[in-house]
Amino acid sequence: MSTASALERRPAKLTGREFYKSIGSPKYIVAPMVERSEFAWRMLTRSFMEKDQPQRLLAYSPMFHARLYKETEGHRAQCMQPIRHDDQSDTDVPYLDGNPAIDRPLFVQFCANDPNDFLEAARLAAPYCDAVDLNLGCPQGIARKGHYGAFLQEDWDLIYKLINKLHTELPVPVTAKFRIQETKEKTLEYAKMILSAGASIITVHGRRREQKGHNTGVADWSYIRYLRDNLPPETVIFANGNILGQGDIERCLEATGADGVMSAEGNLSDPTIFSKIPEVGQEGREYWRGRDGRGGYRMDAVFRRYMNIIHKYVLRNPVPERKPLFLPSDPVDNTNEQTETTQNGTQQNGDINGKRKAEDDGHEKAAEPPSKKQKRNKDTRVTDPNLTAMQGHLFQLLRSLVKEHTHIRDTLAKTRAGDIARFEQILSMVEDAVKQGILEYEKNPEAFDKKPQNAEELHGSKATIAEYSRPWWVCQPYIRPLPEEALAKGAMQVSKKDQRKAAEAAKATAHAVSEKIETAPSAIST
Repeated sequence: MSTASALERRPAKLTGREFYKSIGSPKYIVAPMVERSEFAWRMLTRSFMEKDQPQRLLAYSPMFHARLYKETEGHRAQCMQPIRHDDQSDTDVPYLDGNPAIDRPLFVQFCANDPNDFLEAARLAAPYCDAVDLNLGCPQGIARKGHYGAFLQEDWDLIYKLINKLHTELPVPVTAKFRIQETKEKTLEYAKMILSAGASIITVHGRRREQKGHNTGVADWSYIRYLRDNLPPETVIFANGNILGQGDIERCLEATGADGVMSAEGNLSDPTIFSKIPEVGQEGREYWRGRDGRGGYRMDAVFRRYMNIIHKYVLRNPVPERKPLFLPSDPVDNTNEQTETTQNGTQQNGDINGKRKAEDDGHEKAAEPPSKKQKRNKDTRVTDPNLTAMQGHLFQLLRSLVKEHTHIRDTLAKTRAGDIARFEQILSMVEDAVKQGILEYEKNPEAFDKKPQNAEELHGSKATIAEYSRPWWVCQPYIRPLPEEALAKGAMQVSKKDQRKAAEAAKATAHAVSEKIETAPSAIST
């Protein structure tokens, strides 16, 4: 399937709310994340949606660099794999990214600072997506250095040209994602400019550019509500920020009036965040619910689904046969599984704390001198975006579990991209750890009830942790300390810029007070 033929078959371009309706008016959106919202992760998130409503979930690609994307086919292959060559028909057929049968709706996001580069890259991606998005929100240092993302927000003329170029010349709609400005009024004017350039949908992250790392803080939904109340009703708005759990989605929609809610970090910690919670008694083997009624999807279940997707779609291999996930109601099995991990990290096959014995790869490979082995490993460097992202995904998904089981953390840390056998080993270790955790809970559930009795009196991140915390084998969000808490602990320092601002404000206040005293009438004693 050539780019030209795919473009020729496209219907007339829709924009704005008509376009939004044409893709199913999705309420749930997987955010664009650098090296994190790739095909396999999108498929994992989609797999937890109700089968009869696949269009309720919109997903974005990872952020790609427009200039690099348009320059070489090799770089594009490390970003997306939309087609593959079918030898039988001798034609290109849909493969992974943007495959109409499994990966739609999909927006592809680029960072850019040159309208021509942006258009060239967008034209290459357009046949395989529903829209192209401009990143105006990345706050990282690399974006400052490269002059893109949130560091374009002072250059309104350039932003207008970037969006308008695609609006007038690209066969699919253009959208934009940006952060709030210093005031609601300036944010509104910024949004109006972006919409006037031709953006069909705007995604508003309720944090300012400087809110990142330890200074991430809390997103301000009131800015998004202000835009909703002051922009035309046909404007499609997605809200982003503060989505830690499923309950936050409806709260955000109600508070902001947005059409949809986007999740980034919340989705990485829990890819089931958009899914429907099973009814009591309908949990099955994937969902765990405690005696207090609180629960979530089990990490071993989510990890297993992830591995199955890698096998089926990325490697195009049969999905391995697997025994059912453990339930306490299962018949007692006293047989030793070959790959079962004991609590101290030692396995039946000789693995100790995640370290495997040397595997017999054949006499020829074993006989190779070290230099030849090193060369072979170097030559077979994995570049598939779905495989290179696996380790990072699992560290975020399993964050609470590997804190309890450090041998799993150590094994994961040493696992190379593409080493599927090692990832399968880690899955077995996780399954056994979850089994042990559930058995311990059955014996002593009070030991896992982390909700403090004085939860109503807690403040800051402690209150948030009390609300969202679950036993370590359940998917749960990562709760960052608030900036003031990070300052108190010494994990963050006030920047020189903020110190200067504070000093100037204090000086101005002192000067104003001094002038007021000097001009005030003298007190007359009587």
